[in-house]
Amino acid sequence: MATQHPNAAPCAPAPSRPYRQARTGYGKRSVPGQPPSQASDFAFLPERERYVAGYVDHLPDGAAMDIKSLAKDLPLYGQMAIGTALRTLAVAGHLRHVRCRVETLGQSRWVTRTYWSRTAHDNEWWADHLAGEATGGDGPPVQEAPAPPPPRGPAGEPVSVPQQRPTAGPAPDDAAPSPAYVALARIGRLEPRLALSAGDCAALERLAAEWFARGVDAGYLTQALTSGIPARIGSPVGFVRRRLTDKLPPRLPAAPAPGPVAPDVRPLLVECAECGRPGPAAALPDGLCRPCRVTVQAGAGASTGAGASEGATPELPAGRDVKALVGSMRNLMRAP
Repeated sequence: MATQHPNAAPCAPAPSRPYRQARTGYGKRSVPGQPPSQASDFAFLPERERYVAGYVDHLPDGAAMDIKSLAKDLPLYGQMAIGTALRTLAVAGHLRHVRCRVETLGQSRWVTRTYWSRTAHDNEWWADHLAGEATGGDGPPVQEAPAPPPPRGPAGEPVSVPQQRPTAGPAPDDAAPSPAYVALARIGRLEPRLALSAGDCAALERLAAEWFARGVDAGYLTQALTSGIPARIGSPVGFVRRRLTDKLPPRLPAAPAPGPVAPDVRPLLVECAECGRPGPAAALPDGLCRPCRVTVQAGAGASTGAGASEGATPELPAGRDVKALVGSMRNLMRAP
């Protein structure tokens, strides 16, 4: 097999017009914390995949990432070649196609986003990142304001500042009337036939406070005392006392304490980079569903077996080696 040279890939074209923008909610999504772009990025990928990856890496967030749009912007390859290249980039750990449901203007719709990473990541990293995207917990941490430096004297030594005493405010009014007293005092303003004196309000304050203890407010108390009263009332204090006793509202059970607020989980499914079948991230390692993964592994195994007949089989590392995986798939991913 001829050795591929990383520098043989043509540079991605610099567009003379603005990038194609996807509809709102769709398109490219760059993962946070990426290192600066370097000339050695994507050097281990085949020529076509380096070409497509270099172009996608320069796309801004929200740019169109569908196969048709990329094929129009990259005339060297057709739609089938672009689709195969995107699948290879997903297997290499650079991207994931994701479906998620968003709420806009009171309507729910499913959108397709392509999460892109300049650095290749394994399946565990992608699963954790997409789980954070689903719960919305990927916001920047809150930065606390630093404490001001201590004051220093002319020579630079710290100066101790005596603690300031708090300014004395007005003393609380211990004789302020209770809500029950105020509600009784205002009844005479609304209904003159039930005008109560200060002594009457003080005598009935305990009965009215029992109403407030059972969860009612001043409006409810006033409505219960003033509705349906006769035309003439001989003793307002006796009438109000009788109603406070007879119409005492029932005691309701305490409302249960609210439980912990569940995080806002947005439905999020990973799309297979080959057939587009959606599923959870754990069920689509390398961005491929099980049938497509079996097909790709079978083709890669046939390619590896053909190369092994010509010489000794190289030893593969125990861990997941992206370079070896992509190298074994080169024959399967040749441009049509």
